[in-house]
Amino acid sequence: MKKVIRGAIFVLEDNIDTDQIIPAEYLTLVPSKPDEYEKLGSYALAGLPDSYGRFIVPGKIKTDYPIIVAGENFGCGSSREHAPIALGASGVQAVVAQSYARIFFRNCTATGELYPWESEQRLCEQFKTGQEVSILFETHQLINHSLNKTFDLKPLGDVEPVIDAGGIFAYARQTGMIPVR
Repeated sequence: MKKVIRGAIFVLEDNIDTDQIIPAEYLTLVPSKPDEYEKLGSYALAGLPDSYGRFIVPGKIKTDYPIIVAGENFGCGSSREHAPIALGASGVQAVVAQSYARIFFRNCTATGELYPWESEQRLCEQFKTGQEVSILFETHQLINHSLNKTFDLKPLGDVEPVIDAGGIFAYARQTGMIPVR
């Protein structure tokens, strides 16, 4: 089966840090509790400047944007796992960035919350929030349907099956690295 993620995008610039992704005041929420997981997602990107507009409409707990397109150094700042978890809980399925902070990329993989794609070129200056895009896993491409253009992405490599499984522990159980209880 060919994997495709399609939907509207939310566009961000460079150096979006973990405090912008999920402000520290919400870190008391425990993602392993379903109601707190949902609540955590409702605060995703609450630390952004107002100039970006609303990522989640007031009164809703999920975003209308399953894909984020960003510039360089996405997820910089602290090592908090809450950042990719909050994005995943909000309904984000993938981030396409020019580059990532290494720990954020690793936390995306470990938690299995979302796919961290890297773009071959700077897309955040070409795309606009609300445009419709598709990510084609098989060919490592992003299609911007609003611009009628296709862009190459770097392959996910070994992280893809880990994220597919739902994170590092689920992957380890699936592959027999740790016993299933």
